Amino acid sequence: MSKPQLEQSSPSNPDLDSTSITSPRSLKQLTFFIAGSTFFALSSLITRRAVVRRYAATAPRFYAPSNRPPQAVNGHLEAFEALNIATINVMSFMMMLGGGAFWAFDISGMDELRRRLRRKDKGELGEGRSDEAAEEELEHWLAKTLGGKDEKKRSNGSEDEQPTIERRKPR
Repeated sequence: MSKPQLEQSSPSNPDLDSTSITSPRSLKQLTFFIAGSTFFALSSLITRRAVVRRYAATAPRFYAPSNRPPQAVNGHLEAFEALNIATINVMSFMMMLGGGAFWAFDISGMDELRRRLRRKDKGELGEGRSDEAAEEELEHWLAKTLGGKDEKKRSNGSEDEQPTIERRKPR
C-alpha cells in the first residue's frame, strides 16, 4: 500500500514564496515596521526618563523644609525639551505606522509606492486623463454647482431684491 503524499510548498514555487511572511520581500517590508517600533520604544523610554527627572526635581531633599518651592525653573528650556520630546514621539509613531502600512499593503519601497499611486491615478488600464481634461472637468463641476444656486434664486423670483433685515424692538 502506498501512503498518500502531502503536498508541501517548495521554495521554488514563486507564488507561495512571494506571499509567505518569511519571504525576503516581506522581511524587508517588516524591517521598516520593526525599526519604527524600536524607535518608538526608545522615544517612550526617553519620555519616561524626562518625566521622572522632572517629578524628582519637585520633591524636597531630606533635610529641607517642604513648604519651600522647588528650585528655579527655566520655562524656555523646559518648553524646548517638551517640544523635542513630542516631536520624537510623533515621528517614531509615524515611522512605525508607515512601516506597518507598507507591510500590510505589500509595498517594498518608494518606487513601488509611486508606481501604485500612478496606476491608481491613471486607472487600471492606464487610460488616465491629462491635466487639461481634469481642469476642464473641475470647471464644469464648479459651474454646475455654483450655477445651481443661481437657478434657485431665479426660481424664487428674488434675484433682484435685496433681503430685508428685521430689527427687534428694544425691551
